[in-house]
Amino acid sequence: MAEIDIFYEGDLATRVVHLENGAEIATDAPKDNQGLGRFFSPTDLLAVSLGSCALTLMGIAARRLQIDLKGLRARVTKEMQTAPVRRIGRVTIELYCPQRFGEEVTRKLSHAAENCPVTLSLHSDVVQTFIYHWGQP
Repeated sequence: MAEIDIFYEGDLATRVVHLENGAEIATDAPKDNQGLGRFFSPTDLLAVSLGSCALTLMGIAARRLQIDLKGLRARVTKEMQTAPVRRIGRVTIELYCPQRFGEEVTRKLSHAAENCPVTLSLHSDVVQTFIYHWGQP
């Protein structure tokens, strides 16, 4: 169980503190929603959580497979929708892996990414698209 304190700092910004390790994150409302856009927005963090979770689960799978994923990275694109309400409509995760693997390893790594806890926790109305670029740094 993680415990996290969140402090409203004014001007639509928050400060988030992880109580176990003291790590901090600042958030701000985006410019298109009355904010100053100085930090990640709360919806950015959701999209980042999806990308980070996918990479983490791929890393766990790679350990089991005894392969090295050094250089693996993700580019996350978050698309908001405004109707019928303002919410995240789509998150696209493009994964770039410098290595190429056989079909079985590629399938296992992709399955790990697409079944991470964040993926499975998001509502089905949030479209999640995973695009893989094997052999590309």
